Amino acid sequence: MTTLFALTDDQLAVREVIREIAGKEIAPWAAECDEDERYPVEAQKALTASGFHAVHISEQYDGPGADALTTLLVIEEVARVCASSSLIPAVNKLGSMPILLSGSEELKQAVLPSIASGEAMISYALSEREAGSDAAAMRTRAVRDGDEWVLNGTKCWITNAGVSSWYTVMAVTEPGVGARGISAFAVHADDPGFEVGAKERKLGIKGSPTREIHFQQCRIPSWRIIGEPGTGFRTAMATLDHTRPTIGAQAVGIAQGALDLSVSHLKDRRQFGKSLSEFQGLQFMVADMAMSIEAARTLVYQAAAATEAGAANATFLSSAAKCLASDTAMKVTTDAVQLLGGAGYTRDLPAERMMRDAKITQIYEGTNQIQRLVMARSLLR
Repeated sequence: MTTLFALTDDQLAVREVIREIAGKEIAPWAAECDEDERYPVEAQKALTASGFHAVHISEQYDGPGADALTTLLVIEEVARVCASSSLIPAVNKLGSMPILLSGSEELKQAVLPSIASGEAMISYALSEREAGSDAAAMRTRAVRDGDEWVLNGTKCWITNAGVSSWYTVMAVTEPGVGARGISAFAVHADDPGFEVGAKERKLGIKGSPTREIHFQQCRIPSWRIIGEPGTGFRTAMATLDHTRPTIGAQAVGIAQGALDLSVSHLKDRRQFGKSLSEFQGLQFMVADMAMSIEAARTLVYQAAAATEAGAANATFLSSAAKCLASDTAMKVTTDAVQLLGGAGYTRDLPAERMMRDAKITQIYEGTNQIQRLVMARSLLR
């Protein structure tokens, strides 16, 4: 296969800048945000001030207009020090992608400039308690009433809910026809009948709030539908093709942070009269960790480039990248805890936080079991 990506000088410069910002302005707060389960306001301020909170939005809507690969670099470098903070640029892309793909020009002008400026953030609302992997089984309803749509139902596992002002919401507009009866909408936190639920108590990414959102006779203007009625599920799936590589980038960043920590520890710590870095068994472990990370990174970058180019195998690569990178992150972070020994198991070092954060990358935006189904269907259809 022809390689579809190579980092340009501009992308390398972006990586260096965001790495410095992450190290100086985000990393110092990462442990506190995890421990106190609080939103990383310092990261949001730093990312917004530097223009890295929503780099994917085009110049037409007052954004930087970064390509998919540059967006991944930002997410990866932030995740390297704080996975919760990396969800700021990642979820801004996830939430706005349906509008970018299918929204009317009126809707784009109403929503995207506020995201680009940092005035607002946006989340993505697809899942329900009884409609996770089987998203088409959703029960949230939207009914047309004159010049408005009226929404009723509940969405769950909504990342950054309560912080975001905008939400892209999938709801059934024509019952009984499955996925073809689902439409997408842009809902604002100030819309009457919209309510945010309590925070979930989570294993990881504790700095990023995850909540239910509720619609009780929630009324929105008719022009806030995203695309035509009945096209919402197709838009949702197309969105995930574009955003699964962002979860891959998050996973790669987490894994890289764990590897960096492990290498530093092996160099600094001594046992049996010599540096841990001199023990061949431990050398093999970090070699395998680094090898797996580089393989995952390459596939993630390739997937982003393929999706942006509209390549025929983009869906396969997107699922493969998310799956491989998240499995890699889980393995690498677990090995990092092992390499750090007792200290790695404590909250004094970030290895255990990285391991907890890595787990969610195997679950959200489609579990890795679902990714394997997607890949198989792409190959066999």
